[in-house]
Parts: sequence; structure tokens; C-alpha cells
Amino acid sequence: MREKEIEKKLALEVKKQGGICPKFVSPGLDGMPDRLVLLPGGRLAFIEVKAPGKKPRPLQMVRHEMLKLLGFAVYVLDDAGKIGTILDGI
Repeated sequence: MREKEIEKKLALEVKKQGGICPKFVSPGLDGMPDRLVLLPGGRLAFIEVKAPGKKPRPLQMVRHEMLKLLGFAVYVLDDAGKIGTILDGI
């Protein structure tokens, strides 16, 4: 399954839960996660979507750690089967 297909499934599942999953673009700050997940009740997380078996680049890992230190949840999603578990964790 390609990264784009996993992203589409993520957006669909978030929508089913009453949330939104916008593409996150941060000009001037490379390496930020691909998607924001905004769920009812003020729940928020950053999601880095990867093709199956692929890992985040070193700069992406730095950005993930920066966000985690600020108190935000950051997930790496490389398997559509993990979407439910991730959403339950947010």
C-alpha cells in the first residue's frame, strides 16, 4: 500500500469519528509531520505517514522530538491497520 493510500484511509477514519485531518504544511520548518488529527473534545496529534516499512528521516525525528517535548502526541503511521489503535490513543 502506498503512502497516499494510507493518508486517505486515515482522513476517512478521522472523519468517521467527527474530526478533521488536514495536511500540515509549515513553510520554513522542514521535517514537520504530514497531518494534524483534530478530534472532538480538543484532542490533537501529529501524524507522520510513511509507506509500509519506511522510517522517518533524521530531520523528521528531530521535529517529532521537538513536538513531544512541547507535550504533543506524534505518531508514525506506516500500516493502515494501525489507524484505529492510533486514533484510540489520541
